[in-house]
Amino acid sequence: MTGALPAIRACGAGAVGYTDALEWQRTLLEARKAAQVPDTMLLLEHPHVYTLGRRATTDDVLASPAALRALGAEVVETDRGGEVTYHGPGQLVGYPVISIRDAGIGPVSYVRILEQAIIDALRQWGVAGHRVMGKTGVWAGGEPGEKPGKGQNPRGRKIAAIGVRVSGGVAMHGFALNVSTDLSYYQHIVPCGMPRLDMTSIRGETADASDAGAVPTVRHAGEVVAGILARHLQRELVWTSPAAVRPAATASA
Repeated sequence: MTGALPAIRACGAGAVGYTDALEWQRTLLEARKAAQVPDTMLLLEHPHVYTLGRRATTDDVLASPAALRALGAEVVETDRGGEVTYHGPGQLVGYPVISIRDAGIGPVSYVRILEQAIIDALRQWGVAGHRVMGKTGVWAGGEPGEKPGKGQNPRGRKIAAIGVRVSGGVAMHGFALNVSTDLSYYQHIVPCGMPRLDMTSIRGETADASDAGAVPTVRHAGEVVAGILARHLQRELVWTSPAAVRPAATASA
């Protein structure tokens, strides 16, 4: 069935504010549910922002509002799955607005596909990514498949967070991969609801690499991850401009 589906549109949108991108996704979601647009993948960066998913609490934000303002960061409640996470410059954020119903994929399988696409992409930059049993996302270091005990964190460092929402068979939100992110911003939250969780990035994992090109740009990382994700979904990928993908309702936002 998947082979008969149209190609996925993809665009590199550059820096986009979180609330603007959220409205963009929601507009695409409704259009996709109405079969007015094809599956679409947005690849971008956000200015400094902490987002609270459906399972997050305000206790997961450790800094005061004044301290967050000093950091130039905002806090936004959102409807994705998961707890609190950070988005900012140097981080690849991918928002595939995809009908997983048409693709014949369940929500859990879709999340596993997102994880695998990131793991496969990381190999191109010499980073060995892996899953942790019972947790969502991608880790580097530690033991693949290790399941943490009660009250314990998995070994290793988290390099990518994943949180999705499915409505009418269409998925939105997606993944955040740390490429060259300033990891100090994670110190002000309980990332993914896991105290003392160590975060990392492609830059952090390749700090000793002799090849300066080992760390990709966010744009290049997006091209690589999007291409691999499309292959895992058994789909073609067609690159287009943000203007061609952005609905008129949000074009001036």
